[in-house]
Amino acid sequence: MTDALAAEREAEAFVRGLLAGDRRVLARTITLLESRRPDRLAVGQKVLEAVLPRSGRAHRLGITGSPGVGKSTFIEAFGLHLVDRGLRVAVLAVDPSSPVSGGSILGDKTRMEELSRRPEAFIRPSPSGGSLGGVAHRTREAMLVCEAAGFDVVLVETVGVGQSEVAVAGMVDLFAVLLQPGSGDELQGLKRGVLELADLLLVNKADGELEPLAERTRAEYERALGLLRPHSRSFETRVQCLSARTGRGIPEVWETVRAHRRALEESGELVERRREQARAWMWSLVDEELHRAFREHPAVEGRIEALEAAVGNHEITPAAAARELLELFRKG
Repeated sequence: MTDALAAEREAEAFVRGLLAGDRRVLARTITLLESRRPDRLAVGQKVLEAVLPRSGRAHRLGITGSPGVGKSTFIEAFGLHLVDRGLRVAVLAVDPSSPVSGGSILGDKTRMEELSRRPEAFIRPSPSGGSLGGVAHRTREAMLVCEAAGFDVVLVETVGVGQSEVAVAGMVDLFAVLLQPGSGDELQGLKRGVLELADLLLVNKADGELEPLAERTRAEYERALGLLRPHSRSFETRVQCLSARTGRGIPEVWETVRAHRRALEESGELVERRREQARAWMWSLVDEELHRAFREHPAVEGRIEALEAAVGNHEITPAAAARELLELFRKG
């Protein structure tokens, strides 16, 4: 059997397992898509292409928030609420990569123990690998194969730093930001762009003595949103209080998610948003591949170190150095 035929048959087996909803096959498929081995990645891409028509039906939700706000606690409580309603939930939690090993360091399954034991749930921590804003390189592909495997809701949790919020908002239908009670003063520090991307702001820990403070925080953010341009033309950004610890407000979050989906579907905005996201994804991959090819070009690679030193020593302008590298690349 030739290598090509063996790869084809392996991909077919993965496709059968995925469409049957096998979580082990799903995990192995994502491993293929994250592989740095060209032969394994090629098999993963064959699987993705085969199941692509079966994707796109799920609710795609992005969840972000500063460290300590309770993202994992919320996701577990929310996920349990959904599986109790008969839904299948996939969690793609983007871990910051270890600077030593390059691997995930958060260990999401240990943070969502109860949800991870449910057969209707699938939790996959993915190392960011240093990619833009901590968003794993293959998170988009992982989302599509989760949908093909029959999951009704796909949650993408970000590390809540850098530009990860922008990247995740560009791959989901609804983008939610978790906030701490009393974080109204964070309005000065919280990037305006993050608020403009949000479809839903959730003030967590609204229980016990913190409940009145959470309600005041909700009101402050609601007023602040009135000064910003709406993220969606068919859905007004909402601010809600909840307690992931007690479960208060969790059902209301799901109702908001459903209302958001209905509004976008009825207006046609959901189709438009997903088409634009797919186009942007294509061009980001083109840019990434061009950048890799550029730096690996023999003539370019041989001049990079010297030109970087010259620029650093003010012997040549960055523009001149860039022109020289580009000319070397164009000459082939």
